Amino acid sequence: MTQQHWSDETLAVRSGTQRSAFGEHSEALYLTSSFVFDSAAQAAARFSYQEEGNVYSRFTNPTVSMFEERLAALEGAEACIATASGMSAILACCMGTLKAGDHIVSSSSIFGATVQLFNTVLGRFGVETTYVKATDLDAWRAAIKPNTRLFYVETPSNPLMDIIDLAGLKPIAEQANALFVVDNCFCTPALQKPFHFGADVVIHSATKYIDGQGRVLGGAVLGKKSFIKDYMLPFVRTAGPTLSAFNAWVLLKGLETLSLRMEKQSANALAVAQWLEAQPQVKRVIYPGLSSHSQHALAMKQQKTGGAIVSFEVQGATPEQARQNAWQVIDQTRLLSITANLGDTRTTITHPASTTHGRISAEARAAAGITEGLVRVAVGLEAPGDICQDLVGGIGKVLG
Repeated sequence: MTQQHWSDETLAVRSGTQRSAFGEHSEALYLTSSFVFDSAAQAAARFSYQEEGNVYSRFTNPTVSMFEERLAALEGAEACIATASGMSAILACCMGTLKAGDHIVSSSSIFGATVQLFNTVLGRFGVETTYVKATDLDAWRAAIKPNTRLFYVETPSNPLMDIIDLAGLKPIAEQANALFVVDNCFCTPALQKPFHFGADVVIHSATKYIDGQGRVLGGAVLGKKSFIKDYMLPFVRTAGPTLSAFNAWVLLKGLETLSLRMEKQSANALAVAQWLEAQPQVKRVIYPGLSSHSQHALAMKQQKTGGAIVSFEVQGATPEQARQNAWQVIDQTRLLSITANLGDTRTTITHPASTTHGRISAEARAAAGITEGLVRVAVGLEAPGDICQDLVGGIGKVLG
């Protein structure tokens, strides 16, 4: 039985393993900055890519390569290049493919730091971004310009859990001759495979669910071999947003349990979402696994489960009151961790309008639907009953 016939669970444990002459069972951690060559001729051949092999850990390292190969196998990608963080993966994708005068069409429902990257960093270099309603395919089509080079989406989106119809958006990206880039951070390949629905490139913040325990930072860009070799590798080699060997080793171990964690955390999230829906102080619950989600059917078509993120909006007569109520819910918790990170085995809770999306303008937040009463919970492996009980104190004190 060859690797191409293995199930995802097997790929997550076995794929990409490279053993040294010592025959180690667990993947080796190669903590070295450089590699020794047999001769000057071999060094020259390695540096010019005439011979495959490790050169310098800024762009070639055996432990990092094992992580790249394993993640590519799980996503169904031809190749992968790892980076130091999720944001550096997005940066590498953009800087490796765009130039001054190019145009991005992006969903308005994306991570706040990504908005900042597009507006304040890429904008200074002459790259323009147009934001559209994620679920409106006509808006994507209308936003196309002659210089459009890239479509960018998150699905589900952060933090409003918008589901983008990937198969529906693919022909529009083709019409624009634009690179179709999908951030798969929330679902991971355990729950969703964007390449099956037409994505050209998949982005990951491996810091989140791929690690799964809040230990290290990491990112990845996946696509065809030619794309990774011709566009991503030159940028990473030269600019140096490098994933460390140690972090790659930790992420390799995270991949081994990814499917188990995602299934359990998704089941816990569904239970929490159902409980929240029954609370009168909660204005709305946003979770793709609920039948009340406007895109529930599409989510279940593209994803195995609803995922592990639940967002909800508390009541509030004014925006100020809504923020006060949201903060009260958060501050009353004792079990949940108040942190903006997600993907951890420990449940985390945050107020997006003042944290993850706090640096973008109030107008941009309003356009994206991020209200002052919105709370995001990244559900972990604790008993869902305990999570709900921890939320009771704050929700019970919410004022209309």
